[in-house]
Amino acid sequence: MCLFMVSTSCAQQRELKVLPGAENIQDYLPLLQGKSVGVVGNQSSLVGNQHLIDFLVAKNIKIQRIFSPEHGFRGVADAGEKIKNSKDVKTGISIVSLYGKHFKPSKEEVQDLDIMVFDIQDVGVRFYTYISTLHYVMEICAEQNIPLIVLDRPNPNAHYVDGPLLEKKYASFVGMHPVPVVYGLSIGEYAKMINGEAWLKGSLECDLTVIPCRNWDRNQIYDLPVKPSPNLPNALSVALYPSLCFFEGTPVSAGRGTDSPFQCFGHPKMKNEGYSFTPRSIPGASKYPKFKGKVCYGYDLSKYNLEDFRSRKALDLSFLITAYQQLQGNSKFFNAFFRNLAGTNQLKLQLEKGMSEEEIRESWQEDLSAFKNIRKEYLIYPDWE
Repeated sequence: MCLFMVSTSCAQQRELKVLPGAENIQDYLPLLQGKSVGVVGNQSSLVGNQHLIDFLVAKNIKIQRIFSPEHGFRGVADAGEKIKNSKDVKTGISIVSLYGKHFKPSKEEVQDLDIMVFDIQDVGVRFYTYISTLHYVMEICAEQNIPLIVLDRPNPNAHYVDGPLLEKKYASFVGMHPVPVVYGLSIGEYAKMINGEAWLKGSLECDLTVIPCRNWDRNQIYDLPVKPSPNLPNALSVALYPSLCFFEGTPVSAGRGTDSPFQCFGHPKMKNEGYSFTPRSIPGASKYPKFKGKVCYGYDLSKYNLEDFRSRKALDLSFLITAYQQLQGNSKFFNAFFRNLAGTNQLKLQLEKGMSEEEIRESWQEDLSAFKNIRKEYLIYPDWE
C-alpha cells in the first residue's frame, strides 16, 4: 500500500483525488468482519459523505462501542469542555467520552473488543489533543492485546517542521511527547513514532496497522471536508492555528467567539490599528469566550493569502511578539498554560528578554535537526527534504 505513494510522482498525485485511509475500504473491511469492534471517531470520520459508523453498520460490522475525543462525537463541544458518556442517536451505540472523567479507555470499556479502529482528522500540531487521545488508545490496546487500525488522513500542516521541542517536565494532555509544535507527520505516521520511540507506558508496543491515504502529497493544500473542531472553520484557520494558539496561554484573544476564530487576535488594551472585534457567545463553538461583550483591538489575519503564508514553512512569532510588546506592562501576560503549550519555559523567557524572532528560531535548530532525523524513520509518504 505504501509503495503506491512512493511510485507516484508529486505531479501525478495532484491530478488524482486524495483518498483518506477510511476510503480504502478493501484494505481494512476484511480485518473487521466477524469481530467485536471499537471505533474512536468524531464528525471527521467520514467515508465519502457517509459517517464511518453508519458505513460500518451498513456493512454488518459489529460496533460494540464508540469512543469520542475532545469536542465530542459530533464535534460541537467547546475546547476544554468535559463531555459525558452518551449514546449515538442514530444507531443506539454507546459512546464513551475520552474527554470527561478520563482520557484513556478503561480495561472494562475494551475487554469485550476484538479490535479497535481510530479515525480522526488531525491538524499536525502538538497541542491539538487528538494525538494525545491516540496515545492513550494505543496504550490500552497494548495493555489488553487488542490490535489497532489507524485509518490515516492527510495532515494539512505536514509541509514543515518548526517550534521548540517539548521538555518532559512540561508534558500534559496538550503535549505528551518530545516533538516540536509542528511535527510534519500524518496521524498514521505519528502512531508509528509513538510505537517506535517507546513512548507508551512501560515501553509497550501496540499491534498497529496503518491504512494509508492514497494520492496525497504533503506539500499540497488539503481542504478538509469538515471542520476538525469548532474553531477551525477553514484552511486559513488551520494554517494559522500553530502560531496563534500560543495566545491561549496569555490574556490575548485569538478570535474565539467571532466569525473568524484563529484568523485574528486582539485585546481591549492593544493599540487601535483600525481593526476591532467583540467576542460573543457562540454555542457549539465558544460559549464563554475571552472578553465576551468587550471590544478588542488588534489585527485581522482573515485576508492573508493562504499559499503565501504556507510558503513560509514556519511558525509566525511576530503575532506573539507584537502583542507582548504592546501589553508588556501587564505582569500576568503569560499564565502557566503558556508553558504547556510551548512545551518549555524558554520561549516565555526569550520573549521577556526582547529576543527577535530570528534569535528565538535559531535556538530551536539543533533540536529540530535531531527530530527530523528521527522523524524520517516513520514516514509513509514522500518527504519534502
